[in-house]
Amino acid sequence: MAQPIALLSVYDKSNLIELAQGLQKAGVRLLGSGGTAKKIRDAGIPIEDVSDITKAPEMLGGRVKTLHPAVHGGILARSIASDEADLKAQGISPISIVVCNLYPFEATISQPTCTLANAVEEIDIGGVTLLRAAAKNHERVSILSNPSDYAPFLKAFTDSQGDVGQAFRSGLALKAFEQTAKYDEAISGYFREQYASAELPADKLAGSVQRLTLRYGANPHQKPAQAYVTDGELPFKVLSGSPGYINLLDALNSYALVKELQEALNLPAAASFKHVSPAGAAVGVELDETEKKVYGVDDLKEPLTLLASAYARARGADRMSSFGDFIALSAPCDLATARIISREVSDGIIAPGYSPEALDVLKKKKAGKYCVLEIDPSYTPPAIETKQVYGIHLQQKRNDCKIGSELFQNLVTKNKDLPPTAITDLIVATLSLKYTQSNSVAFAYHGSLIGIGAGQQSRIHCTRLAGSKADLWWLRHHPRVLALPFKKGVKRAEKANAIDLYVSGEELEGGEKEQWEGLFEGPVVALTGEEKNEWKGRLDGVACSSDAFFPFPDNVHRAKKSGVKYLAAPGGSVMDEECVKAADEHGIVFAHTSLRLFHH
Repeated sequence: MAQPIALLSVYDKSNLIELAQGLQKAGVRLLGSGGTAKKIRDAGIPIEDVSDITKAPEMLGGRVKTLHPAVHGGILARSIASDEADLKAQGISPISIVVCNLYPFEATISQPTCTLANAVEEIDIGGVTLLRAAAKNHERVSILSNPSDYAPFLKAFTDSQGDVGQAFRSGLALKAFEQTAKYDEAISGYFREQYASAELPADKLAGSVQRLTLRYGANPHQKPAQAYVTDGELPFKVLSGSPGYINLLDALNSYALVKELQEALNLPAAASFKHVSPAGAAVGVELDETEKKVYGVDDLKEPLTLLASAYARARGADRMSSFGDFIALSAPCDLATARIISREVSDGIIAPGYSPEALDVLKKKKAGKYCVLEIDPSYTPPAIETKQVYGIHLQQKRNDCKIGSELFQNLVTKNKDLPPTAITDLIVATLSLKYTQSNSVAFAYHGSLIGIGAGQQSRIHCTRLAGSKADLWWLRHHPRVLALPFKKGVKRAEKANAIDLYVSGEELEGGEKEQWEGLFEGPVVALTGEEKNEWKGRLDGVACSSDAFFPFPDNVHRAKKSGVKYLAAPGGSVMDEECVKAADEHGIVFAHTSLRLFHH
């Protein structure tokens, strides 16, 4: 049996001498490059230089050491007759052990004084090639890329008289592949920052923008932060302002929702997002005169377009939750929509385009700091999505399910009258759930969300929350609310808060009561419980959808209290039959879908 050969070429020389001693004692012939060979030789251990087999000296200041057929032929040769014949013809000996780790690229670029030239010099070429070659041929070759593996390898090598076994070699190969992948990721990340960042001047930008520096992450102490793609270009560009981490979470989730709404219903759509869930979402259905007053757009000078109507509905679904929202539009923003947005407290907007007049209005908002993003409407995200939680990577197929009228064909109640308007509302509600933190239940009416219960651990609390929001939305239509005598100069946000306190019946005391009363020209008479109940009883034809099955019929009973006549939820609960009975009791049309829509 030929003497086994080990090639050693490392930057991190931890545990190197102990490994070399053990290999030499086990009868392994040692080959080393540059400083690795010198360190082992200085320790009194016999070792040959790589140049002894390549017959070529190191060159280009050490850039070329091991890149030679005598090295890589010895590593990549398989235990098959043709490869062995090739080695014999070229006078090359097989190499069965490779010990290699890489230049400290990440440590170098983390230094504040690192220059581009410094970074370039720390890109390991020969080392990566050794790792890949040895890992590729791990059926025969052992690749040691981490000093912590030296001792276990030596023990296995000596105990087995030179054959550590396939499982051991496979584990070592995986580590090597992971190391090269991480190394390449660090290098591409660095050069993405140097050549493809949105903040670079035009003369420094090497091509498409792939990266955007963010001020911080979810919180100010979470720095650094960035948004990037590893293929192609960022599908959006910043036209004004500077988006934050949560802004982008809202922007990208909300745009995905409105894009799907428009595709499903062939109507322009808008969404108002806060903390990665919709506060409101709607499609372009014309507003009547009462709705214009409810949504605060009755005084708009520009004619209301369908897109403007969609945003007015989305913003008006839950004005309290929409305060400081991130807006998504499915169609290019027009002037009427921009005028509505200009009057609201909002963090930013994402849309597939802007008319020049609309963009001019939006760029003036927040003294020029309002975030305006333009997204490529043709962009399609990858089929596989990955997130990291506590250092663990979680990967899944993207939720690309399509939601349309066919989802609501399985009607399980006695009442099966499901008109087109109800289907539209069920699609709006169900698609909204797809992009809402679970558990979630959504109520929709006239092409708009009117209440959403998001992120609750129990289903009934979702339904109660969504129902209570829908109740408050409807009470805002009450003639007494529309006639509240606000003083001139009261801001829109103050009006929204005052109306919310009025319709919710919140008991006010002391300074808070005085402040509230000070918003009006005169005394305000509260709505009585009887008046509220009478008004709420007028609401009918609401659609309700749930992201998972109803575990108990209490959800159905609660939904009915807020005017629900159309219900959709996946089947599968042991209480399905009881939930259907409850729906039949109230004359509700109940569609069992086959689709759960958890979102996290």
